[in-house]
Amino acid sequence: MSVLQSLASALGHRDEIPNQELAAAIAANGNEAAIAELLSGLSGKDKGIRSDCIKVLYEIGERRPALIAPHAGVFVSLLDDKNNRLVWGAMTALDAIAAIDPHGIYRFLPEILDAAGKGSVITRDHAVGILIKLCAAGDYADDCFALLAEQLAKCPTNQLPMYAENALPVVKPGNKALFVKVLTDRLPEIEKESKRTRVEKVIRKAAK
Repeated sequence: MSVLQSLASALGHRDEIPNQELAAAIAANGNEAAIAELLSGLSGKDKGIRSDCIKVLYEIGERRPALIAPHAGVFVSLLDDKNNRLVWGAMTALDAIAAIDPHGIYRFLPEILDAAGKGSVITRDHAVGILIKLCAAGDYADDCFALLAEQLAKCPTNQLPMYAENALPVVKPGNKALFVKVLTDRLPEIEKESKRTRVEKVIRKAAK
């Protein structure tokens, strides 16, 4: 049976359970033919099938990113798609790939950051996640930390505490001052006390 026939929309399901089960099965058996079929489904005309395909692919990536890593270029090509579901789904897949292939993802940073600037909260969340992973990789740490600081300086205050907390492990002596300054400068903007307290805690940890 075609993999596409096992997708939630093809089965008449309104939940994601069939997609999650399919992703788990493909990740477990490393079925590259199934992945190829899902990738082909991304360019189809059926919106439901396309959405299901990206869901299954990034779920595979979360389990076994090496299976989707060779197809990073396909996900990058979706970052300017008119369907927002495909955009943030593609960024989720790229975030998973960055964990094991930061060098392969680095060359796509212009497209990733452009999509982050125009996209949804989820799109930005995963773009920031990619930057953090690239900072941890070493080779691109200085360049990517500067880009990460730019995201921290302009992201919505709702997301700032989470981004700051996630970035803390990649703060080093050479970038600590920049990190602390960006967060300190943004403290007056944070209206919710609980969020401001979280950022202040990150500042204290980074400043040690």
